[in-house]
Amino acid sequence: MRNFDSIRRHLQAAKFHMTEHDVDVVCIELSLDHGTRHQAIFLSELDDDDGRPYLRVSTAVAPITGLDAKKALIFNWQSRVGYLAIGDLDGVPHLQLCENRPYDGLDPAEVDRLVLEIGGLGDRMERMLSAGGDLF
Repeated sequence: MRNFDSIRRHLQAAKFHMTEHDVDVVCIELSLDHGTRHQAIFLSELDDDDGRPYLRVSTAVAPITGLDAKKALIFNWQSRVGYLAIGDLDGVPHLQLCENRPYDGLDPAEVDRLVLEIGGLGDRMERMLSAGGDLF
């Protein structure tokens, strides 16, 4: 998988539920816990300082208002996959779980794994930080 178009084609062929897509952003709606929970996963492309393309997989976890930063930082330290960041969602700052991967070495199975892992982990974090809520 060498570019964002190949990622998009794979996601369509793999029958992921794509709820919205743009030229440079794809949103996948994951159904979790036998359909009782849902998580939106966003895939986009970004370039490093040398112009090397990366795939970014991210999901919103919680609005930062009233968020216990200590819990989030402890999670960030213990996480083996993904990292936490703050991103804007409809004008409101939100905690985001993200993972960036260079296209070199990405194959369809790894893209699927990233979507499912970031989605599932993001939902567990959301549940933990929002007393069981399911906003995203």
